[in-house]
Amino acid sequence: MINGIDRGQTPCDGARTIDLATWTGSDVPLLRAPREFVTELHGRHLPQPGTNVLAVLDPLHRVVASASFTGRPHATDGWHHRNTILAQLRRITSHDLRLTVPTRTAVLLRCREGGPDWTEQDGAWMWALRDAAALHGLRCGSYLTLTPAGWLSLGDGHHGHTPHSGSWTDGPVHTVRELPERVSPGSAARCRPVPVGSPGHVGQGGRLAQVSRLAQGEEPQTRELQDEGRHEHPPRELHARELRAHDLGQLASTAPLSPGDAAVRRAAAR
Repeated sequence: MINGIDRGQTPCDGARTIDLATWTGSDVPLLRAPREFVTELHGRHLPQPGTNVLAVLDPLHRVVASASFTGRPHATDGWHHRNTILAQLRRITSHDLRLTVPTRTAVLLRCREGGPDWTEQDGAWMWALRDAAALHGLRCGSYLTLTPAGWLSLGDGHHGHTPHSGSWTDGPVHTVRELPERVSPGSAARCRPVPVGSPGHVGQGGRLAQVSRLAQGEEPQTRELQDEGRHEHPPRELHARELRAHDLGQLASTAPLSPGDAAVRRAAAR
């Protein structure tokens, strides 16, 4: 690693690793339902090639914590991966170092390209998982690969065709159109009904003032009627004379006009 960029293997790489025969002969607790476990873990994180998924299982083999992360793809020394896994364990769960016998298990799923069989990079990740689990007070669990051919639990032979390393593309794609419509505070306030008698209520006097402005030749504007919390917008192409007649007809049917209002009405009807 030079200036934060992975430059591949270094001279110190290639020391701490576990071959497949050693891993198979070790006392690694087997998964009770590996297919269901892989499906659940994949559904949680949708890993892509180059992504590792770490899971912590309780004594009943239920997932109690998990995290997805990336690592150095070219490193074959497990020491680099051990620090990465240990940091993830400390982030997602507390340690069990006070227990005499570990009760929880750490499992690693590595999504990568290539074939499902063991590689040198897998050996480095196996060593890292075993060492990090011991340092956190957990048991070292299964190591699984997720490749284009499907998933494989190295050491015990359990495998399946789905999910695979490309299954993350089969998930639902959420777009902006699926998000709920955003309502601004101002528009929400305009939609609320205004009680009668409040400063914002438009009564008969306000409507007569609007009619007076129309009689003086002003252009009609869109009006917001807050009766019963509804909006009424006259069509833009409505002529000013038709709009004045419409408003005057409503006023005549709702309340009697004073002498001054009658003069305004006669002026508007001309």
